[in-house]
Amino acid sequence: MGRTDYFHDPDAPKANSAVPSVVAFVRTDAGQVLMIRRSDNGRWALPGGGYDVGESISDTVVREVREETGIEVEVLDLSGIYTDPRHVIRYDDGEVRQQFSICFRARPTGGELRTSDETTAVRWVDPADLPGLDIHPTMRLRIEHAGDASRTSPYIG
Repeated sequence: MGRTDYFHDPDAPKANSAVPSVVAFVRTDAGQVLMIRRSDNGRWALPGGGYDVGESISDTVVREVREETGIEVEVLDLSGIYTDPRHVIRYDDGEVRQQFSICFRARPTGGELRTSDETTAVRWVDPADLPGLDIHPTMRLRIEHAGDASRTSPYIG
């Protein structure tokens, strides 16, 4: 299913749902960041997805990273909560979702890189190479916040 992101766009459709979701900033000891290329919009992003009833939010992080990348992770801490009502996502089925994303830092513990139905590419990216990737501005913000080692409290906004 395709999607269109509207970010501070006065012509954006009105949201009709909000679904808690997670993204994971997974970094190796060498500093590389786990990135996916999304199959629904072709952009690079941190792995993540929607929360399912019956699981803890950290279980959601572990499941989504494994499903989308093949990598097993351990959740370390919370990086930020992103709920900008002027960022909505329109899906082909008519849903227009207001952003509600929780970003966590995690470390890899095993697994092998692989793609899924939701990803067309999965790779470890050197931080110096991130500016050259097509990444939505809100995802860049999550990466910036999560990668800032001096940040001691999570971003909430």
